[in-house]
Amino acid sequence: MVHFTFYVSRLTPPSPYVPPMPDALHPTHSADEARAVAEAARETEWSSASFVRELFGGRLRLDLIHPFPAPDPADVAKAAPFLAALDRFLVERVDSDRIDREGNIPADVVDGLRALGAFGIKIPEMYGGLGLSQLMYTHAIGLVTSWDGSLTALLSASQSIGVSVPLQLFGTEEQKRHYLPRIAKGAISAFALTETAVGSDPAGVTTHAELAADGSHWVLNGEKLWCTNGPIAELLVVMARTGKRITAFIVETDWPGVEVVHRLSFMGLRGMQNGVLRFHDVRVPADNVIWGEGKGLKLALTTLNTGRLTLPASCAAGARRALLIARRWAAERVQWGKPIGQHDAIAQKLGMMAADTFAMDAVSDLASLLADRGTTDIRLEAAIAKLWNSEVGFRVIDDCLQIRGGRGYETADSLRLRGERPDPVERMSRDFRINRIFEGSSEIMRLFIAREALDTHLIVAGALIDAKAPAGKRFKALLHSVVFYAGWYPRQWLGWGRWPRYAEFGTLAPHVRFVERRSRKLARTLFYAMVRFGPRLELRQAVLFRLVDVGAELLAMTASVSRARALAREGNRDALELAEVFCRHAAQRVDALFRSTFGPDDVATYRLAQRVTKGEYAWMEEALAGGTRDERRETREAR
Repeated sequence: MVHFTFYVSRLTPPSPYVPPMPDALHPTHSADEARAVAEAARETEWSSASFVRELFGGRLRLDLIHPFPAPDPADVAKAAPFLAALDRFLVERVDSDRIDREGNIPADVVDGLRALGAFGIKIPEMYGGLGLSQLMYTHAIGLVTSWDGSLTALLSASQSIGVSVPLQLFGTEEQKRHYLPRIAKGAISAFALTETAVGSDPAGVTTHAELAADGSHWVLNGEKLWCTNGPIAELLVVMARTGKRITAFIVETDWPGVEVVHRLSFMGLRGMQNGVLRFHDVRVPADNVIWGEGKGLKLALTTLNTGRLTLPASCAAGARRALLIARRWAAERVQWGKPIGQHDAIAQKLGMMAADTFAMDAVSDLASLLADRGTTDIRLEAAIAKLWNSEVGFRVIDDCLQIRGGRGYETADSLRLRGERPDPVERMSRDFRINRIFEGSSEIMRLFIAREALDTHLIVAGALIDAKAPAGKRFKALLHSVVFYAGWYPRQWLGWGRWPRYAEFGTLAPHVRFVERRSRKLARTLFYAMVRFGPRLELRQAVLFRLVDVGAELLAMTASVSRARALAREGNRDALELAEVFCRHAAQRVDALFRSTFGPDDVATYRLAQRVTKGEYAWMEEALAGGTRDERRETREAR
């Protein structure tokens, strides 16, 4: 993982849609430069309330998410014909095993998606798109994911972080009129930021653009790596350095100087078109700058507030498919005289799969509904939805494989040849794994969330633990801290006024009370971490990660309870049992995280890792083929 450093009032935010790169590949630039670039891109203002931000601050603001937001009936009705047509198309026209086997999405499938309008789901109707809501978009992508992950990569890369969303958020009216109708008709787009030496550290971007003397165009040069849709895209958003800042450009791939160097191959999503792109003296019209010079990274991070909501929806859909396969097999497969679903070892897995899948759906839909409502700042909700759903979903997929046993490890083609139902669990496992890396790895997401979670404390008391802060600034911070914490800290023990009983949640009320109490404990523990470690908190990422995971579990519990109550009011009482079981297990995880917060073994483990990195334990590798003895001798001689 990239060395992401937490410094007093700044935590470097993640780059979008890119896995982290090893430090050794980074171009030369200082840590201060890296932090300055990243902090400049960070959204420093909270335009509206955030449920998760309040949760980390010790306040359970149920009014922000409960009652569980309801979709606009008009939006649902508007989307219904498209979703039905998309469902039929997937079942009748898409052979996912063939796509995986051959590594390509057939042209007739792409054309069929174009005809359905699937490349313009969120583009307003005035520009030729379907004009569907964020929730209906994520439901559509979830539907696609439940059938084929490679199609999800094709559609989501184009519509979540490709050209259309940045244009809708920041483009000029002229840019929108020129490009959005093309995209709505099926022009594939992509996002190009990552480079060979640049993953999560955007300060290392070497692709650059120089403004022509007459100001009419920019000359773009550089190379981009891991560009999803890049080999087949018509339009790109390219991030390039313009002086000391990074700017977003719209680039058309048929312009002279744009080259697809290489299509890349991966463990899963084998039909995904992802490649290396090179730009040599590409003339980009000055009008193709999005939002303005130097605003590229802020554009990317703002876009991702809703753009990354595709992933939690996809993860939830994958979990639903895995649950279907597992519960069907658990009922059919008989061992020792009864279906395996009646054996406790399998039943425990199946019950947790169902409860976790319900929670994943609640978290995903909540984030999308909040985005549609537009009255909540969802940057933390989106980040946690991506982080939590991708990690829990992978556990669900893995349990499905374990329940299916050898048939889970066997390919669908092989099962089909043997006359068995070709459940694609093996392919699902490969396809799903990337979700913990796409659009910010789990580690980067935790760092991003930790930065925002501590924002309140850093605003109040950051200067106190900043050795570089002037004495006057530190004194002012001291006075401010005394006033603030004199009222804030007692409330983290006593509550924020009345003692709510949450009777409206019925049998689930104890879980809401648990969330309220643990949210205050979370706030206290974050404060303790700052006091205990001071500037050294930057070195204790494991501590921060555990506290972020507490916040994620508390959000999932609240979302599950709220959604279960909403469904129960509609007559679905089964949802209450799902939420009950989920919350029981989540509460155990929360308390376990609190018990291990300050990790008494973290320092010893870190020291061991540094010795491992230096090759001091290479003797453990002696039995390996491939010359590790020589590597060990070279390491020993170097010391």
